[in-house]
Amino acid sequence: MDGQENQPATAAGDDTTPAARSRLRSMGRVLRRPFARRAGRVLAILGVAVTGVALGLLLAGRVNADIGPFRAQLSVGPSLTGDTKVNIPPLGSLVLDTHQGPSRLTVELGELDQSRVEALIDDPTGITRATQSVVGDIQRGLMRLGFRAAAVSMLAAMVLAALIYRRARPVAASGLTALALVLGSAGVGALTIRPQSIEEPRYEGLLVNAPALIGDVQKIASDYNKYAEQLQRLVGNVSRIYATVSTLPVYEPQEGTTRILHVSDLHLNPAAWPVIRTIVEQYRIDAVIDTGDITDWGSEPEASYVASIGLLDVPYVYIRGNHDSSPTQAAVAGQENAVVLDNQIADVAGLTIAGIGDPRFTPDKETAGRDTTEEEQARLAATGARLDATIEAAGRPVQIALVHDPKMAGPLAGDAPIVLAGHTHNREVRELEPGASTLLMTQGSSGGAGLRGLESDEPVPLAMSVLYFDETKSLQAYDDIRVGGTGQSQVTLERHLVGDTIPAAPTPESSPADVQSPSGSATPSPTGS
Repeated sequence: MDGQENQPATAAGDDTTPAARSRLRSMGRVLRRPFARRAGRVLAILGVAVTGVALGLLLAGRVNADIGPFRAQLSVGPSLTGDTKVNIPPLGSLVLDTHQGPSRLTVELGELDQSRVEALIDDPTGITRATQSVVGDIQRGLMRLGFRAAAVSMLAAMVLAALIYRRARPVAASGLTALALVLGSAGVGALTIRPQSIEEPRYEGLLVNAPALIGDVQKIASDYNKYAEQLQRLVGNVSRIYATVSTLPVYEPQEGTTRILHVSDLHLNPAAWPVIRTIVEQYRIDAVIDTGDITDWGSEPEASYVASIGLLDVPYVYIRGNHDSSPTQAAVAGQENAVVLDNQIADVAGLTIAGIGDPRFTPDKETAGRDTTEEEQARLAATGARLDATIEAAGRPVQIALVHDPKMAGPLAGDAPIVLAGHTHNREVRELEPGASTLLMTQGSSGGAGLRGLESDEPVPLAMSVLYFDETKSLQAYDDIRVGGTGQSQVTLERHLVGDTIPAAPTPESSPADVQSPSGSATPSPTGS
């Protein structure tokens, strides 16, 4: 018993051997040395600063800026690649290898400023000046972003240090370390910047098709300036058309005539709207019919383009094209004077009109003039059959049926006297089927094939037609109007009398040009040229 009482007492459950306790004491002595303590404090403060920088940039490392006509958001965050990413929702993004370093710059392009866009369109030198001002816009945005990133990083690091240390010196050291990290990252980026990276973007999303579809942007911008100057004179010529038409003896609209303007495939060309408004006013148009492809990509920023519909004082009947998305259709429907048809029938300007949208959404393909696959042809025909079934179920006569692609029109033969279409960018009028008494009228591009049409040496003319219906709602005549492109300071009009004669469907031995109805034509002398 005495031997047991003389044994050293140990804490309950303490199984540490004397050797282990000796090693722990040695380690404690090392850690208590001044150098080790200082290194530990430095590493701790560095960790707090890094964490503070990451949290600060995540929570508030962004600024809003106007870049050209866009409202954009610039943000910076940690990254191992050190590049720049430009997001263009919903089309995708492009990545630029602009710099090295532990930070990534992200530019999020938002909505278009409508007032800026309109000013850009109205001013022939606007595109050139906007290109020059974009660099300054970006520089100012980056300066604001740099100051903000430094400030929020310091603040976040100091708040985090205050929560941990509750002493002034570590708090100040953490803030200064965070500032040094931000400035060092900016310095590395500035020293390794690659201006040529703008010419070597990596595309993501739908933008992977951008190099093939957009073409030479500088050439488009240059040609558009010339195009806009020409159109300023051409729009004035439209006002002379109505007077000139009086020299055509083939047809005089009677009292009670309903005038319909048929447009199609505007493809975002802003120059189309002044021409449409002038024709609506000069011809006393009762309603406008648009057979689709009002946009190019169907993206959200493009939706602002359709706002010009609301400036027309007449109903605007619209069906979706293969370049138009559901949001595009919704944007059109949001205009007070718009009538959107998607397998529906509506009474507009005294006419009963049926229409259905294109079943495809293919903004990434150049579909005009390209043969479709058998599967696509069957899908288009099935969509036309759906509209035909809707017309038959309505139990009332329909004067006009609307489809985007002429390949959708086949099932409508005999159930509508007039079928209006677009898509091909080529004006054609023919009998849909022999003996069916249905006239298929395919419109050219009312937007001159859009801004891509400016890539050619001579832009495609803007094409649209005025249809005249008598009191019995029968088509009596139509005027084909072409507003010339660059180098063509003229507006041409060709009047066609329908009467009892409907052009026959082309045969292998004839072309559509061989079967046009009797017509007269006029070319008003250009003014201001």
